[in-house]
Amino acid sequence: MSLKDRITEDMKAAMRAKESDRLLTIRGLLAAVKQKEVDERVVVDDTALVAIVDKLIKQRKDSIGQFGAAGREDLVAKETAELAVLQAYLPERLSAEAVAEQVAVIVAELGATGPGDMGKVMAAAKAALGGMAEMSTVSAAVKAALTK
Repeated sequence: MSLKDRITEDMKAAMRAKESDRLLTIRGLLAAVKQKEVDERVVVDDTALVAIVDKLIKQRKDSIGQFGAAGREDLVAKETAELAVLQAYLPERLSAEAVAEQVAVIVAELGATGPGDMGKVMAAAKAALGGMAEMSTVSAAVKAALTK
């Protein structure tokens, strides 16, 4: 079963169980998927879907920080609940050590020597590790590998 099919089935289950908050989050995710399909005239596969989920998760985390700073605990709770629903659709993430090992291999393959090669290494790392690790973790590992 593809990830998109799983999300659709979860939406139906949320409808049957009358879980309105979960249903709203899943519908938002499916709307983002549909928007990408329409805008780019493509059929979203699991890899692209994970990228969309990552983007939505980043938005939720940013919102939680902003609402927390403003003292809006009601909105923090809402965003946190949405974050939990979205995180269920991500594959198992690599640890920081595993990311560092993968980045070291990529740096060696590309022959990167310093911070000037960061863009080249990040492009290769994004292709190799997309969906398996947060890009902020990958970026930190690339910076560490290139400054040694």
